[in-house]
Amino acid sequence: MQTRYLKLEDYIRTGEISPADKAKIAEAAKVLAEGGLVAFPTETVYGLGGDARRPDVSRRIYEAKGRPSDNPLIVHIADPDGMRPLASYISADCRKMMDACWPGPMTLVVNKTALIPHETTGGLDTVAVRMPVHKVARELIRLSGVPVAAPSANRSGRPSTTTAAHCVEDLDGRVDVILDGGPCDIGVESAIFDMTGDRAVILRPGAVTREMAAKVLGYVPEEDKAVKGPLSAGEKPKAPGMKYRHYAPKAPVLLVLPEAEGFEKIKRIVAAEMAQGKRAEVICSDECAAFLRSNFDNAPIIRTIGSRDDRLSLAHSLFSALRETDTDDIDIIVAEGFSEDELGRAIMNRLKKAAGWNTI
Repeated sequence: MQTRYLKLEDYIRTGEISPADKAKIAEAAKVLAEGGLVAFPTETVYGLGGDARRPDVSRRIYEAKGRPSDNPLIVHIADPDGMRPLASYISADCRKMMDACWPGPMTLVVNKTALIPHETTGGLDTVAVRMPVHKVARELIRLSGVPVAAPSANRSGRPSTTTAAHCVEDLDGRVDVILDGGPCDIGVESAIFDMTGDRAVILRPGAVTREMAAKVLGYVPEEDKAVKGPLSAGEKPKAPGMKYRHYAPKAPVLLVLPEAEGFEKIKRIVAAEMAQGKRAEVICSDECAAFLRSNFDNAPIIRTIGSRDDRLSLAHSLFSALRETDTDDIDIIVAEGFSEDELGRAIMNRLKKAAGWNTI
């Protein structure tokens, strides 16, 4: 398959969709309407989209990603009315979250209708639904006229894609169109809330945080056990990213949990790895990087992802940093951990999964 690459020049430059951009989005939307696959930008990460109503299209998405078929796909809609044909029941709490947080980086799991096949939901009777805030994503979905199943646009297990170049790297020749709308703003996938029970449950932390949800719902939603550790082999994931290896670069990742002497601890761990002849790389904050560079005679490769005080910067740069390590000749990646409050919870969730829950 030859992949078409469509770059939205004006949108990338101005943040507004010009007539020329709209023509390209319409071209990609036509591909979706006809059963093709399109990689497209959202505010979180790039998505790999196809018509969520068609079993054959969902199978193509799984095949393009190399993704296990019991790992559910998130269905993207352009407006709140798009939820009605997908959900057999919308609870009062679900409606509150829709009203407060859509459009935005939040996915809601609801009981599905027959419109969405089990091939899209990983065999489950529930469906995960999201309405992105990204202008290009919304316009693409609207013009396609279909609900769009769209997991992250990466090969399964690799770090998610936050630029069109990442999509080309993973999916060139596997999808019909890559729609380049520039880098994603947030950089980690949407928060996922299970709304099928009496109370909301967090299946994946994200930019719509536990604290935000508590203000909307009037109670603090519990976290599913998969947020804190991997599911066992026999358990079915309720949402993407709950069971299988995710976000992992080629080199193994060791995550150093935050503590009072965290920078010193990272230094000792890196020094010990290098003393064994290993080529080490560090993914860390600007502050940690400054400490390491001033305390190493022969510093390891260091990739900074932003200030510790700017969680949005950390989230925005995380997946790019993980991907960039694949170009380095290294044996191990040592990653700095951060406190798990607000967006820090989502950052640490992704780091723990990248490390295969290998923390120290």
